[in-house]
Amino acid sequence: MNPEKSKPDCIFCRIASGEIPAKILYKDDEVFAFPDINPLTPVHILVLPVKHIASLAEMKDNETPLVGKMVKVANRLAREQGIAKSGYRLTINSGADAGQLVPHLHIHLMGGRRLDWKH
Repeated sequence: MNPEKSKPDCIFCRIASGEIPAKILYKDDEVFAFPDINPLTPVHILVLPVKHIASLAEMKDNETPLVGKMVKVANRLAREQGIAKSGYRLTINSGADAGQLVPHLHIHLMGGRRLDWKH
């Protein structure tokens, strides 16, 4: 693990390095994705940078293209999962008060059922 790019106490960094096994759906040098272990929708995938960035609030200007790449990967996965035409959402929680449980930037790709705004 490169100490500049990862944190040894971060579960997502440990998944990125292969130390903790996960069903990796996509991985390259910058971005990886795997199913959420507590899915809220039939398709619920996390898309993350390999490099440790704690949250959107911690992101540096030069990391903006990385977030664009994360969105591109999420779009690809939505097509692969068969939810691109019916619809899906991408959510980024930034900080504990927004519901970010793991302090490593990640996008939730969710779909596979109609969103019910009543709840």
